[in-house]
Amino acid sequence: MIVRQFINWIRTAPAGERAEATRALARAWLISDLSADDRTAAEGALLMLLDDPSPLVRQAMAEAFARSLDAPAAIVRALSADQPTVALPVLEHSPLLIDADLVDIVATGSEEVQCAVARRIALPVSVCAAIAEVGCAAAALELIENPHAELAPFSWDRIVERHGHLAAIREAMLVLEDLPAATRAALVAKLSETLAQFVVARNWLSADRADRITVEARDRSTMNIAARSRGDDMQGLVRHLRITGQLTAGLILRALLSGNLGLFDAALAELADLPLARVSALLHDRGGNSVHALLRRAGLPEATFAAFQVALDACHEQGFVDSDDGAVRLRRRMVERVLTHCESDRGATEPLMVLLRRFATESAREEARLFCEEIVADDVIDPVYDDLIAA
Repeated sequence: MIVRQFINWIRTAPAGERAEATRALARAWLISDLSADDRTAAEGALLMLLDDPSPLVRQAMAEAFARSLDAPAAIVRALSADQPTVALPVLEHSPLLIDADLVDIVATGSEEVQCAVARRIALPVSVCAAIAEVGCAAAALELIENPHAELAPFSWDRIVERHGHLAAIREAMLVLEDLPAATRAALVAKLSETLAQFVVARNWLSADRADRITVEARDRSTMNIAARSRGDDMQGLVRHLRITGQLTAGLILRALLSGNLGLFDAALAELADLPLARVSALLHDRGGNSVHALLRRAGLPEATFAAFQVALDACHEQGFVDSDDGAVRLRRRMVERVLTHCESDRGATEPLMVLLRRFATESAREEARLFCEEIVADDVIDPVYDDLIAA
C-alpha cells in the first residue's frame, strides 16, 4: 500500500522531492525489515525510477546503493551505465560490479568514467591492464596513485609507452619505491627522448649532438637504476635494455669501469644466453681465454676485448670482485688505465678511443665535483683564501 501511494505521489512531485523520496526508499531497501511483498514492490518502484527524467533522482539512488553488497544488482548495473554524474559513485565504490563489467566500462567510457574505475579499492590486474591499454592519461595517473591497484609489469610498461612523455605521469611513477627497474629505465629513456626533441626543435643543438648527449645521460641514469637493482629486478632491467637496443658494448664497458659487476655480469649472461653463475665464474677466471670466449659469445666487438680484459684485471686488483657496492660513476684510475693500454694497442679502433676519452673526461670532472663538495661539506678553507677575503 505504501509503495502504491509512493508511485502515485512521485508522478507529480518536484524533482528535488522525488530525489529525497528515492533516497529514503533506497535506504529502506537496505536497512528496513521489509516483507517479501513490500521488497518486491519497492524493487519495482526503484526500477521504474531508473527512467526518471531528472538525474537528481537517479543520482540519489546511486549514492545510496554505491557501497552496498545488498543493493539490487540489476539496478546497480543500470546506474553504472548512466550519465557520469549518476554513475561515478557506483563505478568508484560498488562491490557488485565484476571485473568483466569494469573492463567493458573502461573500454567504452569517458575520461571521468575511466578515472572513477581507476580509483577503486582492490583493483585487479585485468582492470588495471585495461586502463593501461586504453585509458586516458588522467586515468593512468589515478591508477599510478592508487595504492590498492595491482599492476602487472606489462601494464607499467604500457603506461610508459602511451603516456611517458607527460611530466605528471613520470613524476608519479618515479617516486614509487617498488617500481620495476626496467620500467624506471623506460621512463628515463622517454624523458631523454622528449628533451632531445625539444632542444632540436628549438635549434639549441643539432640532432646528432642531441642524440649523443641523450645516450650519455641515459647510460648514466641506467647506472643509477642498476645500482639499486637485485636478482629478478636486475635481470628484468638487462632484458629491457637488450630488447630496446641499449645493451651496447659502451654501456657494458661503462658498468665495468664503474665497478658495477652486478650489471656487467647480468649483461653478459643475457647476451651470451648463459646462467649467471656460469658467467661469473668465467669472468673471475684469471686466465683470460675464458673471458675472451665469453665476450665473443655475447657478440661484443673483438676490438673491445683488450679494454674489457684490462678493466676486469683492475677490478680484481682493487677488490671489486663479488662486491655489489652500488657503483654509479666511472672510476677515474680504471678509465685512465684502460685508456693508456688502448693508446698503445694497435687493435684499438677509433670509436673505442673516442668512447674512452669521453669516459676519461667524465670521470675527471665527476672526481673534481666530488672533491669540491667534500671541501664545502667539511668547511675547509685554505688560510690563503682567508687572507684574501680579509684584504
